[in-house]
Amino acid sequence: MLTPKENLLETLKKDGKPDCLCNSFTMFRGIPNDPCFKLIRGNRIRGTNSIDAWGTQILFPEDAPAAVPLVTPENQVIKDISHWKDYVKVPDLRGKCSEGWEEAKAAKDAIDQDRYLTMNVMGTGIFEQLHMLMTFEDTLVNFLVEEEAMHELIDAVCEYRLTYMQLVVENLHPDCIVSHDDWGSKTSLFMSPEVWREFFKEPYRKLYDYLHSENVIVMHHGDSFMEPIVEDMAEIGVDIWQGVLPSNNIKDISEKVGDRMLLMGGIDSVIDREDASEEEIRKETRRACEEYGHLAGFWPGMTYGGPGCIYPGVEETIIDEINRYNTERFGTAVS
Repeated sequence: MLTPKENLLETLKKDGKPDCLCNSFTMFRGIPNDPCFKLIRGNRIRGTNSIDAWGTQILFPEDAPAAVPLVTPENQVIKDISHWKDYVKVPDLRGKCSEGWEEAKAAKDAIDQDRYLTMNVMGTGIFEQLHMLMTFEDTLVNFLVEEEAMHELIDAVCEYRLTYMQLVVENLHPDCIVSHDDWGSKTSLFMSPEVWREFFKEPYRKLYDYLHSENVIVMHHGDSFMEPIVEDMAEIGVDIWQGVLPSNNIKDISEKVGDRMLLMGGIDSVIDREDASEEEIRKETRRACEEYGHLAGFWPGMTYGGPGCIYPGVEETIIDEINRYNTERFGTAVS
């Protein structure tokens, strides 16, 4: 019987022989407390209103499930995109994060790496960083009216993100990096596929080429409608698209890229509610397994960008139901 780690590695192979469907994030163990994460997102503390390392206001109300940026015309970092260099101070990761990796290294060493893959999560991708520096409306408009300045800014953010990846790899060398960037809403891309290709395809190819050169698995989180660019995603080196919403046509996507890019998700997050019954959670999980489980590259799980759900018991029930499905269909549940 394969370990959770071995089962995923077999699933990643074009002609691999996994024992059963992968199950949520159960094959991964995260590496917490790396200095870059602390510098960039360490201010996200429940019950606070703070300014992050880029100068963006971050709200984290006591009753909210996560922190959110508050970007308005009045407080946005970039007042004039044509002079973005006057406003943007890119965090000096090499200067501020060259030391202090001992805690994260110890956390990695404590993981059973025979059974589990190690993982680092990198939130706030290139597009997300743009609309944290200026309003969402300004971001989208500037793709059309300030192309040169936007390319320059994207190149700067890409280099910053590459430095972040290099520091993580040099100090921790995780098996997988979860790279976040949401490029759409539940039902559409935020921009045309042509605009996405013009501004984001090559920067992300550069980032993911680096990770592949270091034998790091690329998991791109985007709980969005990204169906129109899935072949581009596979081309630039996304090994796993994590967060595939069921509003995407998962069957068609699997037929296009299922042998080149795994599709992790398919379970509607509507079941992550305080009043959701166990029956409802199991029903939606079973639906995803039965509807997509036979497709090439599919891997059931919630569409959030990391392990865990908002409400107690939801994730545990999802994992248990996937195990039930695997046992019924394959005669085994990797755990």
